[in-house]
Amino acid sequence: MTKYLKHIIKSIAVVCTSAMLFSCGNDIQEVRDFLADKNLPVGVAENVFNVHTDSGRVDLRFTAPLLHDYSNRKEHPYSEFPEGVRIVSIDKNKDSLVIVGNYAISYAGTRKTNISILEIRGKVQIENINERKKLITEQLYWDQRTKYYFTEEPFTLYTETDTIYGVGFDTSEDLSQFTSSNNRGNLELKEN
Repeated sequence: MTKYLKHIIKSIAVVCTSAMLFSCGNDIQEVRDFLADKNLPVGVAENVFNVHTDSGRVDLRFTAPLLHDYSNRKEHPYSEFPEGVRIVSIDKNKDSLVIVGNYAISYAGTRKTNISILEIRGKVQIENINERKKLITEQLYWDQRTKYYFTEEPFTLYTETDTIYGVGFDTSEDLSQFTSSNNRGNLELKEN
């Protein structure tokens, strides 16, 4: 009788556990909506490493210690990198441009806007290795579609011969052409 009772108790436990597991019938959209309502990411990734290729050639490496994916937002989907990012552009098989920052948030394009903006904050540095230029600021926006950087924060731009300080800076992706505001610094000018 004792053996029979143990067998019945085990059977009841298995049936109850199975019922609990199979009763969870949320579809994926319900889960995404729940996470969006609670302002929770739909995904979290550690040690992110992404490589972009063009015609079989690696042209960009993106690394981040942590990613929070909020792509479940209907109006403004985004991805957050709370521990910073490192982006390396590669030209002719060698690093040509390096971007680092302590925090980043990427606003993905929506159906209406198709704009992709990356905001980088906290000790932001862009270094053009080939032209020996370095931009340092505390906040920077990168319009990835137009390949353009801009900031309204104070900045320092180092070139081989000059050091420029100012507030407000717009530049092409490789720092070759820029406009800036409220400038001061040491500039070396060449006469033609």
